[in-house]
Amino acid sequence: MRILLHACCGPCSTTCLEDLLGQGHEVTLFYSDSNIYPYEEFEKRGAYLKQVAEHYHVDYVIDSWDHEDWLDAVSKVDGYQGMGEGLGRCSACFSFNLKRAEKWAKEHGFDGFATTLTVSRFKNSSQIFESAKDLDGFLCMDFKKHDGFSRSCRLARELGLYRQSYCGCEFSRH
Repeated sequence: MRILLHACCGPCSTTCLEDLLGQGHEVTLFYSDSNIYPYEEFEKRGAYLKQVAEHYHVDYVIDSWDHEDWLDAVSKVDGYQGMGEGLGRCSACFSFNLKRAEKWAKEHGFDGFATTLTVSRFKNSSQIFESAKDLDGFLCMDFKKHDGFSRSCRLARELGLYRQSYCGCEFSRH
């Protein structure tokens, strides 16, 4: 199966790639995260994602950074600026980024697409799946299973990857 893997960062991509490649899938990483702020952070994460793609010998795509459109999408959620992680703003963010992945996957003939977001212990996989329920070709893969998060942390250390301290949006920035 040819899978487009929406990727939030290099560290989270490691164990997801190992799982998918180990199952015999052909995988392309798709870095589409207009939520990441500031732009320099977006670039930094993209550079480390490229390193992961090269390590695993997979193709990767870096989508355009469209932070203004992302802000517009999440601003439709009442109280979005003051919300903590895991609430309505996050669902709107997941939907925004996964819709872009859906569009790219369709335009480029992929069999389906998934996201690395489910590997994080800080993200609720059910919330991600709910945000993607109406998307064509979305594969509900929970990469947290089988110690996925801990493994991604170990692999990130082994590969010397940058591990960020916030999800990426300015509302979660420490």
